[in-house]
Amino acid sequence: MISRKQLLEHAKTQQATDIHICAGAPVLFRVGGKLVPITKEKLTAEQSRDISLELLTEDQQAEFKKNLDYDLMLADEIGRYRINVGYFNGAVGSTIRILPTRPRTLQELSLPDIVKDLAGRTKGLVLITGSTSQGKTTTMSAMIDEINSTCEKHVITIEDPIEYVHINKVGVVRQREVGKDTQSFYTGLRAALRQDPDVIAIGEMRDYETIKIALAAAETGVMVLSTLHVISIDKIIERLLSYAPATDEGQLRFLLAESLQGMIHQELIPTVKGEQRVACEVLVVTSAAKNIIRRKGGFFLRSVIETGRKHGMITMVESVNALLDAGTISEGVAKSVLSNYT
Repeated sequence: MISRKQLLEHAKTQQATDIHICAGAPVLFRVGGKLVPITKEKLTAEQSRDISLELLTEDQQAEFKKNLDYDLMLADEIGRYRINVGYFNGAVGSTIRILPTRPRTLQELSLPDIVKDLAGRTKGLVLITGSTSQGKTTTMSAMIDEINSTCEKHVITIEDPIEYVHINKVGVVRQREVGKDTQSFYTGLRAALRQDPDVIAIGEMRDYETIKIALAAAETGVMVLSTLHVISIDKIIERLLSYAPATDEGQLRFLLAESLQGMIHQELIPTVKGEQRVACEVLVVTSAAKNIIRRKGGFFLRSVIETGRKHGMITMVESVNALLDAGTISEGVAKSVLSNYT
């Protein structure tokens, strides 16, 4: 049976982002966005169980058997990993996310210049949106690295878990992990307001209380970065309002209109070289956008983006077509992505 060390080392050499251990399937690596089998034989339930439980200590195994799921971070001499072990139709399996050893830069991600401009804002809220596994945390980490590299600022992060470890550069970055350093995003955010922050980065806004405090902090002079699961920018208002009681809709719209600086909505798309690149659309909040947020549905934000090039705004169509024109992605991939935006 393949050992944990062999498995992780092989994944690193193959530039895999994830490892899937599943009974009834070969060991699978996600490479360039696609699942690739790396063993000829399918794993038995016993093999899947043994490989998965080897990732846990005895105490962690006991906790897993009690709760049926277990999440952990693992660090060794070759890297850092985010691991979930769970039961799947009665069999134990696991998923391992391979984390980069350092934050990537905005330049390495080939993000547009407006993202650097948004990272340089001194107050307000900037949201990085997208569906699951579209690189939102990677982009937020790159923005933190840009601030840390260029500004004498105090950055506090609240994360679950910490995926990228920041080293203090021009600024100071203090990272807090939910469950280890603070009880929740809400308690960590409340405490951060008393810790003299210039920037607060919230791994994800998951509940109404966290959203309210984040918006209030952004309105009172702190720069707030966060991610949010949204399928497109024009769904942002509805998504945020879905967390709030109906009686608070007006207040939430007002806070959002006053504090929101911009949104970066992104998708990771496969390149012709088998890698992945970010395509993104960017909204910069202008007076027109503020009026829409206060009074209308998010659908009208699309017209703001489409006419906002002078403010640095970019549509997903423009972003994807630029990658197509550069030969970075295929025409088929471009059509597939843009089918959701036209």
